[in-house]
Amino acid sequence: MKKIQINSTNKNDLVKIFGEPSTRSKFDNDVWIYIERKITNTHFFGKRELVVNNVLVLEIDERGLLAKIDFYNIEDMNRLKFDKDKTTIVYRKRSFIYDFLSSVRQKVNDPLGVRKKRREQGQ
Repeated sequence: MKKIQINSTNKNDLVKIFGEPSTRSKFDNDVWIYIERKITNTHFFGKRELVVNNVLVLEIDERGLLAKIDFYNIEDMNRLKFDKDKTTIVYRKRSFIYDFLSSVRQKVNDPLGVRKKRREQGQ
């Protein structure tokens, strides 16, 4: 990180120093995210421990220059608080598309509604 500077380092420099980013996003500016994780086996039974969890977030302006740097290490991530509220999703067995296509199929198979009338009359 000592090799990069805001308003001086460009996209090409970043690729030379860090390689291609783990993830890219496009908001107002480009956002490049570099993720470094190291996990070790700490026990004979295969228990794994997260040793390094670093995330470097770089924001690049419209000129291709580095505009902002955010670095998060494992301690920073442990301090993050997440909202406990959950959004519930109601699933239906049949979707709108299924209902629509079933209706179309019924109209194709019985355009005048004759079969429906016979069923209602018990014939």
